[in-house]
Amino acid sequence: MSLLHLLILALIQGVTEFLPVSSSGHLILLPNLTGLEDQGQVIDVAVHVGTLGAVILYFWSDVKMGLAGLPRMLTGKIDTPGSKLAFLLVLATIPVIIFGLALEVSGLYDQLRSITVIGWTMLIFGLVLYWADQKGPQEKRSEDWTLRDAIVMGLWQAIALIPGTSRSGITITAGRYLGYDRESAARLAMLMSIPTIIASGVFAGAEVIATADAAAARDGAIAAGFAFIAALAALVLMFKLLRSVSFTPYVIYRVVLGLILLGIAYT
Repeated sequence: MSLLHLLILALIQGVTEFLPVSSSGHLILLPNLTGLEDQGQVIDVAVHVGTLGAVILYFWSDVKMGLAGLPRMLTGKIDTPGSKLAFLLVLATIPVIIFGLALEVSGLYDQLRSITVIGWTMLIFGLVLYWADQKGPQEKRSEDWTLRDAIVMGLWQAIALIPGTSRSGITITAGRYLGYDRESAARLAMLMSIPTIIASGVFAGAEVIATADAAAARDGAIAAGFAFIAALAALVLMFKLLRSVSFTPYVIYRVVLGLILLGIAYT
């Protein structure tokens, strides 16, 4: 795979993984709209590893706290901020694992990878994000995350397995609907991405290890590095903008792209 192709894939994944515009939808659209070869599972896993590294680095203080509380959580003691965070993140990840397995076993996931589906999900969930962002109160902060809210956000996150929905977008939408301020909703969505990306990586990892050769491993390492840099830049930019800008610019992008894709699909 050419260096330019790897760079394009890494930039798309890195920039769109944490912005509420759907990284999976963009990665599916790239070969469909440009004629480039499908990147395959090795590169998919590699760019996800790159974005995982970026979000861990950006939220290292929260990650360190959760890791410190993990042993207590495993012994059933949810009595510290770290053990509570670890428990709620695990709880919020269960729905997406169950739904993901169901889609994989049923074969429905491959059927959903179409321009038509992505067009509709881009449009519909973009409008839902706008509604939740405009109507949702801003009375809760990420420190107020509760058992109920973790379950609700986890259920919403599972919907993101439908291409074009956006994992970060749907969890931010859920957070705003539940009353978290914009920065807190985005923060929780990013923290929820860590166990979710790890789970998806483990799920796909066995096949990647079995099929990858030296060239694929090299391409994967390059793609992961580019994706790490792009994702870190996207996180810095988004959280800086959230101090003064709503999610409306992302909504406009989703609606415009969704309408264009639907126009292509139906003509």
